[in-house]
Amino acid sequence: MKMLRYALLFAFIPLVLAAQDGFHNPVIPGFHPDPSVCRVDSDYYLVTSSFEYFPGVPVFHSRDLIHWDLIGYCLTRKSQLNLEKAPSSAGIYAPTLRYHKGTFYMITTNVSGGGNFLVTASDPRGPWSDPIWIDQSGIDPSLFFDDDGKVYYTGTTPWDGSEQGIYQFEIDPATGKKLSPVRLIWKGTGGRYPEGPHLYKINGWYYLMIAEGGTEYGHMETIARSKSPWGPFDSCPRNPILTHRNVRGQSSPIQGTGHADLIQAHDGSWWLVFLAFRPVQGNWHHLGRETFLAPVVWDKEGWPLVGENGTVLPEMKAKTLQQTPETSSAFLEDFDHEKLSLEWNYLRNPDSFYYSLTDRRGWLCLKGNPYTLDSVASPAFIGIRQKHFSFIVTARMDFEPGRAGEEAGITAFMNNRFHYRLCVEKKDDGKKYVVLTHRIGSYSYEVSKTPYSGHLIWLRIAASPESYFFSFSSDGMNFTPVGTGDTRFLSSEVAGGFTGVFIGLYATGKGRTSSAPVYFDAFEYIPGDNKK
Repeated sequence: MKMLRYALLFAFIPLVLAAQDGFHNPVIPGFHPDPSVCRVDSDYYLVTSSFEYFPGVPVFHSRDLIHWDLIGYCLTRKSQLNLEKAPSSAGIYAPTLRYHKGTFYMITTNVSGGGNFLVTASDPRGPWSDPIWIDQSGIDPSLFFDDDGKVYYTGTTPWDGSEQGIYQFEIDPATGKKLSPVRLIWKGTGGRYPEGPHLYKINGWYYLMIAEGGTEYGHMETIARSKSPWGPFDSCPRNPILTHRNVRGQSSPIQGTGHADLIQAHDGSWWLVFLAFRPVQGNWHHLGRETFLAPVVWDKEGWPLVGENGTVLPEMKAKTLQQTPETSSAFLEDFDHEKLSLEWNYLRNPDSFYYSLTDRRGWLCLKGNPYTLDSVASPAFIGIRQKHFSFIVTARMDFEPGRAGEEAGITAFMNNRFHYRLCVEKKDDGKKYVVLTHRIGSYSYEVSKTPYSGHLIWLRIAASPESYFFSFSSDGMNFTPVGTGDTRFLSSEVAGGFTGVFIGLYATGKGRTSSAPVYFDAFEYIPGDNKK
């Protein structure tokens, strides 16, 4: 039985040609924050933050700004991205993607090592260059290529006690060298944490767009303009141009709107990509900050009007580009190929010794290393982003642990202090058990422990907006429930941080390398209704 099959699969995920008069938000669901976009003719490319996950900075491609395909990553080598000392929600912060004269530029911050840097590529699929480091502290760096040949670095407050605001200098992108003094160019409108700056030149005006208020419920996007890239910048009289902190937006199922990037489409229309999150019951969000889209028009004074009077809806009514056929959002992995699918991520920098697709053809082999999911390290783990409130994930596993304490299984993972895991583990009595464990902050406890004698097992996580449901099977057909877990405990409101939930496979030897490997030959993620 190579792949698990469900009759409901295509009932959930029809392949359709989307309508041309609207679209559904988010356009990239799940943990995909801080989007930045650029255009090359009629092709669009977008990157998002990746924090402690490897490879870093996923790259997406689209022809319509609505349907996005993952095509690679900017940071695929340790020489580009060292995450060894990265705690949860550290690592790579907000990238900016730009294209200029045949070269793609991605600039970002590794807050856990090295600071600000940029990489380049002729093909966004890679390979990307080694980092060009920039001697400037702060986060959220952006590049602007002016039509006179000058290039500007625009970023947040340096970490030297400087006044809060947006700082800028002229840069040589080939070397990272500063070509001018660093100057404070705008303080924003008074919201806390002025960040996420992007500079544009439109109709002779330099527009500076930033995020304010913190990437939480008070988030907002503001804009100002000047006839010079150095300012002084005059604030838009309607600021914020995008927010859900007001009366109109407070009851929306979309919250925390901000950290945006402007793009003009090849048909002349204007659009805004930005982050937001979708809280459950208005109280918590666990999918992370996602990528959303809104149409933009310009008023007679030359200021942008975003969405529905500065707010956005799950179902946006707008004239769109010619939309491409929608593809299945199910994820099916049979481990039959030489490389893992692009959707898989590791925690921090992986050690290849613990991963193999060749030890047993058609199976993923994980060798448990000394680290557990509780560690700020790189356990033997691969995971994909949870993109839907409702789903069913099933993994088929072959595991015969050698020593007491060795375990392997499946996890709903927010961070090292907040996760659920369903595993097969050998206990001190020499017997194997199917164990469901909750890790909630300082507390880790076994919810259930069921004896199990076979070496083949199917492990399942099903989800609703409010709960995870865990079960196992010895034949792939009949599943035994073993417990539940609240999604609230894996939310940013409880667990903290800037990421979202991953559904992953893992193994551990709990302090030493496992004596026995674990094999997985099937993993299926079957989404329910993305609209919650």
